Amino acid sequence: MRWNVRRVAAMGTVLAAAAALPRAAPARVEKELVVFAAASLREAFTELAGTLEAQNPGVRVRFNFAGSQELRTQLEQGARADVFASADRKHMDGAKAAGLVRTDRIFVTNVPVVIVPASNPAGLKAFADLPRAKKLVVGAPEVPIGAYTLQILDRAAAALGPGFRQEVEAHVVSRELNVKQVVAKVSLAEADAGFVYRTDALGAGDRVTQIAIPTDLNVVAVYPIAVVEKAPAAQLAEQWVKLVTSAEGQALLSRFGFTPAAAAAAHRP
Repeated sequence: MRWNVRRVAAMGTVLAAAAALPRAAPARVEKELVVFAAASLREAFTELAGTLEAQNPGVRVRFNFAGSQELRTQLEQGARADVFASADRKHMDGAKAAGLVRTDRIFVTNVPVVIVPASNPAGLKAFADLPRAKKLVVGAPEVPIGAYTLQILDRAAAALGPGFRQEVEAHVVSRELNVKQVVAKVSLAEADAGFVYRTDALGAGDRVTQIAIPTDLNVVAVYPIAVVEKAPAAQLAEQWVKLVTSAEGQALLSRFGFTPAAAAAAHRP
């Protein structure tokens, strides 16, 4: 088979011209905002990140979601971060006392609930039924949800008798390092019940059933947020805090089950 010389030459010209055309440059991340946030904020903050990135082309929001106690420890050990959002005052106050964060503000509150698997093997219908759970999963005492759980059980012991707390604690089979781990174990029916936040119960959908804790026994979880003292992206960090506390941010957080800052302010000590 013979090649047509003119055709080959023409093809070469086309290929050369195509090679010379400017190519679309891949999107570059010019600046990164690193947000350390309590695990229960994962879904809401991840969605909110899209808003900040749209407002600041070239900026990427990167998250570190974990238990507040773990995030505080990482900050104390020199981890690079721009914003810290905790699920309690204890760990924010600890970070502030160590000079790791600037002035904080409470931006939302949350409330603990009990969740059971969709199959509800223990047949729990109300908080008073909790001693019937043979396998209970809770947060470790140093984790905000774990500390809140202990406060609730203290109140329950006073109202329902010390036997209630003793029976419940006798059936604890696991103490997790963040609330998402509690949700996962209950969702997979590896436990009969667990203490989590209302927002986590909503996020788990039909994989779990939520059981309310009586108001007189329950506590309010407060969420403070602050810019890290040595934040590499301090201006973006301030912008993130402003977005989170704006009407837009508060509406989004409310959609995920959090109570906005206006109501939360009343709970600040």
